[in-house]
Amino acid sequence: MKYKHYLILLLLASSFFACQQNPTQNPDEEVWESIFNGKNIDDWTPKFSGLPKGENYKNIFTVEDSLLKVQYSPQDTFDAVFGHLFYNTPYSYYRIRAVYRFEGEQVKGGPEWALMNNGLMLHCQSPASMGIDQAFPTSLELQLLGANERRSPPNANLCTPGLHVMLADSLHRPHCTDSSSKPYPGEEWTTVEALVLGDSLIQHILDGEVVMEYSKPILDGDLAEGSRKDGEAVNAGYISIQAESHPTVFKSIEVLNLCGCTDPKARNYKSYYVKSDLSSCEY
Repeated sequence: MKYKHYLILLLLASSFFACQQNPTQNPDEEVWESIFNGKNIDDWTPKFSGLPKGENYKNIFTVEDSLLKVQYSPQDTFDAVFGHLFYNTPYSYYRIRAVYRFEGEQVKGGPEWALMNNGLMLHCQSPASMGIDQAFPTSLELQLLGANERRSPPNANLCTPGLHVMLADSLHRPHCTDSSSKPYPGEEWTTVEALVLGDSLIQHILDGEVVMEYSKPILDGDLAEGSRKDGEAVNAGYISIQAESHPTVFKSIEVLNLCGCTDPKARNYKSYYVKSDLSSCEY
């Protein structure tokens, strides 16, 4: 009898341990990945115009007090060295959410249009594919803009270096286009989001409201640098932030991948995936 009791206890303990090792996942629970770890930029690659990728010019991109900063020395004068910091993993179907604000004064010599101006660059070409003197990657820019006493632009506008998009069912060629958002004070923390579904739909979102929507980005062969072809569809790419002369602080940058296992029988199935990758399924 004692042996049977011992065997039952052993089986119960084993079952409990197995549950602890492989907890049941809620298929509806969103799993956001913080692509900025609050410690360093080891998972990111800087690229400044005129310099090879990987060189962090004047240490402009830095981490202080768990914040990702785009900073300039008060003694600096902006010399048209535009920079971008690329996350090292490309995405295609995803949501992105960032919390940011502008900090202090624009560096001397910075262009007027760059006042309280940064961006989440979506579907970027890779930093390795950029020309040495290329100022901006081919990308879809969700502009991060701040209002102050000097100007009050809408936020989450669209700029399209090297690309065109479909807007309201028509091919849209202007480089920058205003969103429908209200102005947001530049020195206050602001949360901005985007929904990116390959090349079928891209939305810019503020306070839960879609303020810009477009689709089907394609390359402009006269503007895009590199070997990609005119009219080529752009449905994936890297994420980057900018260094355009105004100090900017990011509290967080998170991504919810919408591509993954769509088999409900798998351990890692998620109901919100919109793009199937059955090779990622775990059983």
